[in-house]
Amino acid sequence: MAHPKRKISKTRRDKRRTHYKAVAPTLATDSTTGEMHLYHRAHWHEGKLYYRGQVLVDKTEDVEA
Repeated sequence: MAHPKRKISKTRRDKRRTHYKAVAPTLATDSTTGEMHLYHRAHWHEGKLYYRGQVLVDKTEDVEA
């Protein structure tokens, strides 16, 4: 098993780790509702499930019936 010959300093270690950083999620605006949502994800708005501007599930019809 390999072992380092010398201790790596904290500065050198941290310089290597600078490339690992959290990225803010990219948000999209729905064309029909104007609602902000994550890309490639369906989202609920006023009892309806939207994906790419189209209604997939409508919970308001179930409640009225």
